[in-house]
Amino acid sequence: MGGAVPGHTGPMVRVPFRAAADRVRHRLTRFTRPKSAARTTARTPGDLTGSAPKPYVRALSMLAVVVIGAWLGLLAVGSIRTPVGPMDTNMTLRPSLTGGSKINVSPLGALELDSHIAPLRLDVDVDRLDPVRSQALVDQPERFSGLQDEVTRDVAAGTRELAVRSCVAVISGATALGLVVYRRPRRALAAGGLALTLLAASGVSAYATWNPKSVLEPKFSGLLSSAPSLVGDARSIVTEFDIYQQELARLVTNVTRLYDATSTLPVYQPDPGTIRALHVSDIHLNPAAWHIIASLVEQYEIDVIIDSGDTMDHGSAAENGFLDPIRDLGAPYVWVRGNHDSMVTQAYLEKLRNVTVLDDGRTVNVAGLRIAGTGDAQFTPDRSKPVGGKAAAELEGMRLATSLRDQEQAGTPVDIAVAHDPNTARQTDGTVPLVLAGHLHNRINEQLKGGTRLKVEGSTGGGGLRAVQNDKPEKVRASVLYLDRSTRRLQAWDEITLGGLGLTTAEVSRHLPEENLKKDAPSSPAPTPSPTRSTARPTPSP
Repeated sequence: MGGAVPGHTGPMVRVPFRAAADRVRHRLTRFTRPKSAARTTARTPGDLTGSAPKPYVRALSMLAVVVIGAWLGLLAVGSIRTPVGPMDTNMTLRPSLTGGSKINVSPLGALELDSHIAPLRLDVDVDRLDPVRSQALVDQPERFSGLQDEVTRDVAAGTRELAVRSCVAVISGATALGLVVYRRPRRALAAGGLALTLLAASGVSAYATWNPKSVLEPKFSGLLSSAPSLVGDARSIVTEFDIYQQELARLVTNVTRLYDATSTLPVYQPDPGTIRALHVSDIHLNPAAWHIIASLVEQYEIDVIIDSGDTMDHGSAAENGFLDPIRDLGAPYVWVRGNHDSMVTQAYLEKLRNVTVLDDGRTVNVAGLRIAGTGDAQFTPDRSKPVGGKAAAELEGMRLATSLRDQEQAGTPVDIAVAHDPNTARQTDGTVPLVLAGHLHNRINEQLKGGTRLKVEGSTGGGGLRAVQNDKPEKVRASVLYLDRSTRRLQAWDEITLGGLGLTTAEVSRHLPEENLKKDAPSSPAPTPSPTRSTARPTPSP
């Protein structure tokens, strides 16, 4: 009792010390625990899920989900393949900030029209010309009068089908993406509904701003960038649409019959040892030329193809893909550069399998023939007048002739020389038995004073795209040369001539060199024999 405080018991003395200890412990804990833990402890259970996003943030996120989902849906299933007349096309709707329509014509390029203002662009890919439907037009010429109506019906039907499929595509895409993002069926369905609403609004906008006169001011890209200067003013095309429609119908007929004609050309039956060379020139980007050449290679069992240049039109790198079919023509391809072929073109061809490029008098042995050649002296794809003109071409020919003489003196004479410009080819007179050229888009067969035979081939591409601006269609020309395998001298040649735009004729004529005619002529006087001729003339189209 001596140490007790009067009026207090034991427990009443310990309580203040326990409270003080708790307060100290609490303060130490506040200063020593991590800040993240302090913040977590300070939060209320309702704050653990974070603050709710603001309404405009939710709206923007929903719009992003709808746009991305609709775009993915269009990419996946938002296109249709539909026939338009004799052509097969692929129609697609694509998101776009400017709208409009784009017509892709592979491999020539694209045509863009400011047809409407909406966040959707119509893409039309022209794939190919269907041979069955084309042949039906040929067999039933009366169908040409209704071709325009048929094309209109096909386009309308394709557009309706595309609209239905696009609706399904955007709804499915937006709904599926909404379900992935939100994981709530209601929000996913809301995304699909909003996508349909946006598509309908885009359709209304396109209909309200539709501009049928946009065809008067098209924008070209790719190889078609030169179309305005080649075809002419678009207004004249629209004004004279009936004329163009008739020519288009004839073109369809002509292409179909052209392939039929080249597949049944009469085949020359020479000596088994005869070397057959196919001379082509001035293709000028006409894709049909490859089909014609391939058919001639097969029918005539060609050993080597010799191209005297102007395969291209502008010599640009964008045109190089046009050359790829050369690899599959079925015969070695010997080529010299024309004035429309650039060094870019030449470099591309040098890398292709089955192609031999000749330049600066280079000589190669192909199919039993020794062939030398040189590229054109100048590059003038814009049809400008060459700076050096005829003099530059003749100077290049003199260099080639010098090379030919050197090889003859070395005991390795050349059998055929190749140049693009006839002015270059003429300078080789007396140094080679046969020289081939092109450039003029017309045939020339001339025995030069020195004994060299000059053969200039016409355009195997019918003048290509540039022929559209001519007053008359340009014919498609190629020649098959028959050379003796032992002497490697020209024995005969067939000239193949096919009708150009709007024409449906195929003609093959056999020719013999003058010396062969004299050797085979009877001792008694007789008229000079005319070349044998086989002509296929289908009934002209209406």
